Formats: sequence, C-alpha cells, structure tokens
Amino acid sequence: MMHEQTGKWIIAGGVTLVFVGLIYYFAGDKLQFLGRLPGDIRVEKENFKFYFPITTMILCSLLVNIIVRLLRYL
Repeated sequence: MMHEQTGKWIIAGGVTLVFVGLIYYFAGDKLQFLGRLPGDIRVEKENFKFYFPITTMILCSLLVNIIVRLLRYL
C-alpha cells in the first residue's frame, strides 16, 4: 500500500517538473525578473561573485505553498 502512494508522489513530481520545464522553455524570456527582484543579494567583484536570491526564494515558496494547499483542498 505504501508503495502505491510513493509512486503517485513520484509521478506527480515528474509531471510538475515537466510542466515547469515547458513554462521555462516557452516563456523563459518573460521571466527574466526572477532572480533580480528587490531584496535579492548580489555581490560582484573582480574575482568573486556571490548571489543569494532571498526574495525570489520566498516568492517561489509562497507559490508552492498555495499550490499544495489547493491540491489538498481538492
């Protein structure tokens, strides 16, 4: 019984990855603002680059949270 549920989660994860990949492939040029939002930390020097997209991560986390809650509701 446990294997059936695990299999369903793996399939759902795969379908989600394919969906995100298709969005990125067809609309990637329209999503350039991701990673450049206010609050994303970027330090660039001659031999050093540091990038920490904190605002982008929070936004993605909220979006995933909303999607998971909607799926659980349905």
